[in-house]
Amino acid sequence: MLSTQKRTELLKMYKEHIQNQMLPFWRRAVDERHGGVFTCYSNDGRTQVNRNKYTWSQGRYVWLWSRLAACCREGLLDGDADVFLRQAGQAVRFLRDHAVLDNGNCAFLLTEEGVPLEPVPGQGYDTSFFADCFVVMGASEYARVSGDGDTLAWALERYDSIERRLATNTQRSEPYPIPAGLTAHSVPMIMLNVAQELAAALEAAGHARAQEVRQAAVARLDTILTRFVQPDGTVAELIATDERLADTVMARHLNPGHTIECMWFAMTEANRIGGRMEAIRQTVRVTKRAFELGWDAEHGGLLHYVDRDGGPPQGREIGDGFERNIVETWDTKLWWAHSEALYTLLLGYELTGDDELLELYERTHAYTFDTFPNPDREVGEWIQIRDRAGVPLTKVVALPVKDPYHILRNCILIVELLSR
Repeated sequence: MLSTQKRTELLKMYKEHIQNQMLPFWRRAVDERHGGVFTCYSNDGRTQVNRNKYTWSQGRYVWLWSRLAACCREGLLDGDADVFLRQAGQAVRFLRDHAVLDNGNCAFLLTEEGVPLEPVPGQGYDTSFFADCFVVMGASEYARVSGDGDTLAWALERYDSIERRLATNTQRSEPYPIPAGLTAHSVPMIMLNVAQELAAALEAAGHARAQEVRQAAVARLDTILTRFVQPDGTVAELIATDERLADTVMARHLNPGHTIECMWFAMTEANRIGGRMEAIRQTVRVTKRAFELGWDAEHGGLLHYVDRDGGPPQGREIGDGFERNIVETWDTKLWWAHSEALYTLLLGYELTGDDELLELYERTHAYTFDTFPNPDREVGEWIQIRDRAGVPLTKVVALPVKDPYHILRNCILIVELLSR
């Protein structure tokens, strides 16, 4: 276990980082008029690019603000819980009023006022089920913290809509559609987290479907550990169901940050359902393997993508847009992967006492806080997207947004973990 002194020092540091580095930026971004938050900023945070609202990010914001309210209530953070919860509620109402299309799916992109927009003209409004997933997670956490039964029922409706699409394989997954002949780790991964968040809210409310959704989370956990985790401890991002694609970049590439993030979902669920220590040990092995292949020995930090045998992505190219992203951005350093790694490593260490995880945490902590936080404290937040040597880039990653989710979520979770 961490020494009392080390735990106290880390706890103080993360609380100060949340309250002095992160929250000042995002408090300025809250839309008090319409509800929700503005996230379309340049990487350095100095310029607001536009005032459109991605529902993906709005759902994430609701989760964050709801969890911040809970932390303030519990005395874990300083702040006005009522203000956080009021603003989260405004965002929930904005989503309930504007985000759901006639077919029951969430629009991916809205104007400032809530009018649906086509992300790509002519391609439709409901272009990614991931948007629905983050809406469910945000609404679930808001319902859990606020006790709002109507929002919980609405979140459950959205969850059922997602499950129907997955059951019929009619979901869309832009900005990186899954090509035919490949099955994606991202689907059970996100659905594990969605089911975890919804189950927690249903359990808190004593809802009749709580056990069903919890069992769905366990089923997703088992799918990840038995199908996507490979014998060598890597996690296949895409598995070729068409053998002709087995030698492609798409089938061969790994995403170390994604693997590491998924492992804390898996650790949490394995621990929650009764301390499945063999599953937890498996997640630790996977996490270590992701660092073995993904850590940049020359410059430090986690590489965005690597080949399953290590090094730059290899394999036959099929001309896919996601494939271009893999090949062209493999050596970039992204904020989200490092913030996820910080929590995964600390959680794994708390659950197992494995000193190697603590060593990896200390290495990752040093790199992360030397590299990502914006040195201009008047702006705050992190300069999130970097080249291999750590120089800021202006590239778009997935969405043209500066998303608050990963850093704040993991800092909050670490404060909760260290406060136990």
